[in-house]
Amino acid sequence: MAGTISPTILYDDAKAAIQLLKDAFGFSEVGVYEDENGRVVHAELTYGNGAVMLGSKGREGAFAKALADGGPVGVYVVVANVDAHHQQAVDHGVEILTPPTDQDYGGRDYMARDAEGNVWSFGTYAPGGSAAG
Repeated sequence: MAGTISPTILYDDAKAAIQLLKDAFGFSEVGVYEDENGRVVHAELTYGNGAVMLGSKGREGAFAKALADGGPVGVYVVVANVDAHHQQAVDHGVEILTPPTDQDYGGRDYMARDAEGNVWSFGTYAPGGSAAG
């Protein structure tokens, strides 16, 4: 599918990240592939028609080496009900950076930080389109 964007994030504890994305943020696990030492080599999780790929830091290969010194990333996910999504994250102990807020550009969103410092924003504004219903 041309034009599809899937952020890819490396974690020190990829298994904990997968659990947080599923439990607190409502992602669905598509697949998790581990090496012989139990480290996550590649994982795919979806939310709606979007996906995120992730893996463990410290592996070999060009991608892992290129991201070895990478800092936290920010990912934006369109959700239909910001307040319910926010409450689910709160219920799972996620650090909330901003509460659900109506924005001047027409969307409603909130920001959270995962255990490894990545910032996740969830809102109704759909880039290139209209607000989610």
